[in-house]
Amino acid sequence: MVRGKTELKRIENATSRQVTFSKRRNGLLKKAFELSVLCDAEVALIVFSTRGKLYEFASSSMLKTIDRYGTYSKDNVDNRGIEQNIQQLKFEIASMSNKLEALEATKRKLLGENLELCSAEELHELEEKLDQSLYSIRTKKTQMLGAQIAKLKEKEKLLLKENEALQEKCELLPQQPLGDTGEDANHQMEVETELYIGWPRRKKNHNREQD
Repeated sequence: MVRGKTELKRIENATSRQVTFSKRRNGLLKKAFELSVLCDAEVALIVFSTRGKLYEFASSSMLKTIDRYGTYSKDNVDNRGIEQNIQQLKFEIASMSNKLEALEATKRKLLGENLELCSAEELHELEEKLDQSLYSIRTKKTQMLGAQIAKLKEKEKLLLKENEALQEKCELLPQQPLGDTGEDANHQMEVETELYIGWPRRKKNHNREQD
């Protein structure tokens, strides 16, 4: 009698489920042992039942096998991560290269170069872009000039205020006379001079003769 294919799903009956677990567990442990002996493979098997009971098999040392598995998994994860990063960087480099080429082509067209292959629509779009750029440049230039004019006007106001303050200070200072008159002036204008020709020793006698 041909045995039918067992449907793989959870066995609802608890007794049947426990019997099936015991049979298949033993068969699995037997297969693991046979694999380790026949193929000289390092095998470690861990099984927990629904009640939390542990069943295990290890061809050598369970802890050594688990450590070996952890190291292998870590290396594979690191290698996969590095490979993924390399692929991502390659993709980004290719994307940036394409963008740079497109920007360079647009730049040349805006400068009036390589227009032979452009269609009428592309030329119209370039013209609109140039008009927009000129409008933005002129607007910015007007704003900058307006700001400079405003600063100069403020500076002019400050200079005018300083000039007015200096004029007020000059008006408050006492006025100095342009020149002296009267006796003091005559006294200042008088200059005593005496002209004598001769030897210095005779100057005294000459004065006496004049007396």
